[in-house]
Amino acid sequence: MVEETDARLRVVAAVPLAEPLCRLIEELEPRVQVVRDHSLMHPMRGPADWSGDPGHVRTSAEQEAFEAMVDSADALFGIPDVDPAALARTVGANPRLRWVMTTAAGGGAQIKAAELARADLDRIVFTTSAGVHGSPLAEFAVFGVLAGAKELPRLAAAKAAGQWPERFEMRQVDEMTVLVVGLGGIGAECARRFRALGARVWGTSRSGRPVEGVDRLIPLDRLIETVRDVDAIVVTLPGTEQTRHLIGAEVLAAVKPGTILASVGRGTVIDEAALVTALEDGRISFAAMDVFEVEPLPAASPLWEHPRVLISPHTAALSAKEEERIARRFAADATRLLDGSPLHAVVDTVEFY
Repeated sequence: MVEETDARLRVVAAVPLAEPLCRLIEELEPRVQVVRDHSLMHPMRGPADWSGDPGHVRTSAEQEAFEAMVDSADALFGIPDVDPAALARTVGANPRLRWVMTTAAGGGAQIKAAELARADLDRIVFTTSAGVHGSPLAEFAVFGVLAGAKELPRLAAAKAAGQWPERFEMRQVDEMTVLVVGLGGIGAECARRFRALGARVWGTSRSGRPVEGVDRLIPLDRLIETVRDVDAIVVTLPGTEQTRHLIGAEVLAAVKPGTILASVGRGTVIDEAALVTALEDGRISFAAMDVFEVEPLPAASPLWEHPRVLISPHTAALSAKEEERIARRFAADATRLLDGSPLHAVVDTVEFY
C-alpha cells in the first residue's frame, strides 16, 4: 500500500487480478499505483472469473478492509466483486473516485443496475472492456455460420446413427451475404473474418462511418427489409432498452427460408420465443447461440431440445489471455486519463451501453 502523499493515480483492484498483471499495469503506466490485497479477493475458479468463487465468504474484518481499500481509489479496476450494489456503496462513500473500468464488455448493464444518481454518473467516467473480446467472439460467429452452412446437425446425427447418408450439397460461405447487426468492436472483427472467407458483408450502423470489410452499411430502421436478402445474420449488439428483442417476430418473419443465425452480443437482443417459431417453420435453418435472455439457460427452454440449435454457455470469449488483454487496455486508458485524452469504450450513461 502507498502513503496518501503518493502523487500517482491510485488504482484499486476491486476484482481478482493476478500479481504479474498488477505489476504489468504499473510498468506500462508508471504514473499509476495499483493497490491490491490478494487475500481479500474471492478466488478465481478459472480464467477471467472476475466475481470469484461464490462459496468464498469474507470475515467481517476482511469485508471492512476490502471496503476501506476500494473506498480509497481514484480509479477502480473492475466493479467490486462484480456487484452493482457494491459499486453503488463505494460511489457514495468515495467522492474522489474518477474512473471505473468494468471487466465485462457489456458492463453498461452493471452500471445501470447500480442505480447511481445523475451527479455520480456525470462525475465518474465508466468504461468497459468492449473490443477486447472481439477476436474470439468473431471466431465463434464464423464457426456458427460454417456449422450451419455445412449442416453440422445432419452430419452429427448420421454419425451417431452409424449411417452413411446420400451425398448432399453444402452451402459455401464465399457465395453468401452475411449481415452483421452491430459494427462495434466485435462486429468489426466479424466483418473482417467473413470478408476474408469471401462473403459479401453487410452491417448495421448508427454512425454511418465506413468499416473495413463491409460492403454495405444498413440503417437499423431498414433491418426488416434488409434481412430478406441475406443468408446469415450475426448479432453482436449490446443489451439495452433500445436493442431488447430487436431480432423479434417481425424481423424473423421477414428472413428468407434457410437463414443462419449466430448470436455473440447480448441475449436480450433476440426474442427466443420468436426464434423457436422461426426454427420450426424453417426460416432459420440453424442458430449458434453463445448468449441467452436468461443465463444459465432455463431447463424448460425449448432451445435445449432443438436439433438445429448450438448452445454455448456464454463461453465463446473465454481465453487464458483475456485477463492480460483487459489489464493492457486498463493501462492504456490510464495513460489517456492522465493525459486528458478520450478513453476507450466509454459507457453512455443514458442508454448504458
